[in-house]
Amino acid sequence: MSGAQPAPLLKLEGLTKHFAVQSGGFFRRHVTALRAVDGVDLEIQAGETLGLVGESGCGKSTLGRMIIRLIEPTAGSIVFDGVDITRLDMQALREHRRGMQIVFQDPFGALNPRMTVEDIIMEPLLIHGARHDDAARKRVDEMLGLVGLPLRARSRFPHEFSGGQRQRVGIARALVLNPRFLVCDEPVSALDVSVQAQIVNLLQDLQRDLGLTYLFIAHDLSVVKHISDRVAVMYLGRVVEIADKRAIYAAPRHPYTQALIAAVPVLKPRERGRGRRVRITGDIPSALNPPSGCRFHTRCPYVMPVCRTDEPKLAPTDAGHLVACHLMDNQESNKG
Repeated sequence: MSGAQPAPLLKLEGLTKHFAVQSGGFFRRHVTALRAVDGVDLEIQAGETLGLVGESGCGKSTLGRMIIRLIEPTAGSIVFDGVDITRLDMQALREHRRGMQIVFQDPFGALNPRMTVEDIIMEPLLIHGARHDDAARKRVDEMLGLVGLPLRARSRFPHEFSGGQRQRVGIARALVLNPRFLVCDEPVSALDVSVQAQIVNLLQDLQRDLGLTYLFIAHDLSVVKHISDRVAVMYLGRVVEIADKRAIYAAPRHPYTQALIAAVPVLKPRERGRGRRVRITGDIPSALNPPSGCRFHTRCPYVMPVCRTDEPKLAPTDAGHLVACHLMDNQESNKG
């Protein structure tokens, strides 16, 4: 059928991760669940960048690491390129891991300080059966050129580089197996602002040249706006809004998203959108004991009785714009 949207490269359904937490002392242990990620549905099309934003502790990094099964999910499914990888054993998963890699937040902590750059970048090749030969060394040289590092960097160690250069090494390592999909887990948050722009521009160039697909996790909404095609907003383990970046920055629907956008610094305050400016107070609740109903109701200025009892579902308000908020349900009912 002409005009039909192609199948997504990545599809998450009900993806959940609960960590068991023990408390109560040595003799009286009580086990409860920390609901880090609690039923996330997402789709990412081939070639796009989905930005994932939210406060620290909302489950962004846990979700990213679950997608490539660095963390095993408690429930749900991860379908990558038509294959449900949650059902694969480790041997079968290894082959699929060639197509999906991760760039970590801390470029120093993610690199082995005892290994040279050549060994760091070559390691994925060796894990997947390549030999430590001229062909592998040539591949390392190609990666160094791709990320803008000189060939003399091969014999140097991570501590000899700046933060931005170390992150380029991490990106080269992630790309050496020719993946289709990258989880970028706050890849610029540990870098200086000027270096952040260089790394973001590099990621965009690589996406254009190699046809990559990104999940770009960040808490800086200005960076997400620059690099993303669509944006998903997480709060306390759940996605509360998904939309095209232009729509979500111009007209955010969820009160939490409105507060995040209102908090982004702007050079000319008069140019800020005229929509409702929401200010939230208090801390994000504990994932050990999340609020009933809508998890945002304890901080929402528009809270209604239904918010305290019923969990809102992620539902469309416009084409491609999904929101989990009872306020939107009321507005749609009033229109009717």
